[in-house]
Amino acid sequence: MIEKSQEITTYIQQFPAEIQERMETIRDLIHQEAPTATETISYGIPTFVLKKNLVHFAAYQKHIGFYPTPSAIRAFSEQLQDYQTSKGTIQLPNNKALPLELIRQIIRYRVKENQAL
Repeated sequence: MIEKSQEITTYIQQFPAEIQERMETIRDLIHQEAPTATETISYGIPTFVLKKNLVHFAAYQKHIGFYPTPSAIRAFSEQLQDYQTSKGTIQLPNNKALPLELIRQIIRYRVKENQAL
């Protein structure tokens, strides 16, 4: 099980309660799918490492940015059509339910990629 980083907890606690809840949900999914990953702050945002960076996330006023690398964005491009994406970013709007199963699948994909290193 991932040991929870106080740095990430502090990061999350600076946001409104409803945003904290969304970030903790994503954090819990990462824990479930990547139990041997470690938590840290990198680039000033919550980061999970499994051999190398696995995924990051960050809160913004209107969305949570989820950063699973460009390879995951390409691999899930069809499922991500309803979301704003860029090279390595998925914007998860704060006014919509989190796509939990899609996030879970993306994390699994990234775990397989990193374990293959």
